[in-house]
Amino acid sequence: MSEFIQYTLQGLAAGGFYALSALGLAVIFGVLGVVNFSHGACYMLGAVISAVLLAELHVGFWVALLVVPILMFGFGVLMERLLVRWLLALDPLYNFLLTFGLTLILVEAVKQRYGVSGLPYEVPAGLGGQVGIGSVNLSVYAIFACLFSVVVCVGVGLALTRTRIGMIVRAATEAPERTRALGIDVGRWVTPVFGFGIALAGLAGVLAAPTRAITAEMGSNFIIILFAVVVIGGLGSILGAVVAGFLVGLVEAYGIAYAPTYAQIVIFVLMALVVLVRPSGLFGREEVA
Repeated sequence: MSEFIQYTLQGLAAGGFYALSALGLAVIFGVLGVVNFSHGACYMLGAVISAVLLAELHVGFWVALLVVPILMFGFGVLMERLLVRWLLALDPLYNFLLTFGLTLILVEAVKQRYGVSGLPYEVPAGLGGQVGIGSVNLSVYAIFACLFSVVVCVGVGLALTRTRIGMIVRAATEAPERTRALGIDVGRWVTPVFGFGIALAGLAGVLAAPTRAITAEMGSNFIIILFAVVVIGGLGSILGAVVAGFLVGLVEAYGIAYAPTYAQIVIFVLMALVVLVRPSGLFGREEVA
């Protein structure tokens, strides 16, 4: 029983990374209709930047949690203004290929600058070690990562449902045509929303840095699982992205623990089952299917 609880916590912590990134991916897809293949590379950049800030500028983990998302927001704004927006009127495949090409450029650039062996990043002070709850020993950092992800997701959810700007963004995400019909200029929200989605991917990278190998390739497997997350939750669904993120994290953790050979396969079996039963995903709209 104690091992099951440990695996559950590990799954929720990993699910937090998926939920944060999938939330940004869902918002970007909803507003722009862009399947951003570079989301995994942005996740990788968040981890790499946090490691570089620590090694070269002695900027710790807590400051990086604030600074890196801001930097990634700026990167997302530049990416949308200089590249993505020029292809929005064309077939979505063009932006998919664009972001795929950008992923290759970012990965190779990091390899050329920092090599392929990975960058070191220690667990921040105060979050190392384990805490005992009865007969169960739980990782302090895993508990923090899980709680932090939940708090951020809840905070984003409240911002999207309780503020005027949030409601406009949510409406533009879930029903862009009807939002335009009400006289709201969806176009003015495109750039900040894209930057916000990239910032969430960078934040997930910072959160993953102390527990994952920080390499140029760390986003490659991540983006594949991330697409499974958004398909399970429903393309463009904000709630679905969060719920599916934590669900996939749990499935992955249980798979690694009890059937390591099939750990990755189980995720895509789950995706296939969801698509067969409900093509639009758990919380997606039928027209998206």
